[in-house]
Amino acid sequence: MKRLLIAMFVLLGLLQYRLWWGQNSLPESFQLQEQIKLQRESNAKLIERNQVLKEEILDLRRGTEALEERARNELGMVKQGETFFRVVGEPQRKAEIGGQ
Repeated sequence: MKRLLIAMFVLLGLLQYRLWWGQNSLPESFQLQEQIKLQRESNAKLIERNQVLKEEILDLRRGTEALEERARNELGMVKQGETFFRVVGEPQRKAEIGGQ
């Protein structure tokens, strides 16, 4: 009976070791769960970005308005006969030291 009790305690000790420090332990499992959560959040952001890009591609393929808007904003192009005005304001003056 004593040997059986000792064997049971040894087995319990081995199982506890594997549970807390061995391969696939609880702390490692919690760490992997956190990594999975972070990766899913990252994937969701990338899926959203890809959807925006797909919509932009479809918009560019369908009509000329998106192309025209892009040419105006990114390349500074203007239509023939249009006049382009760039309004440049004065730079803001920094407050002088001394409260003036």
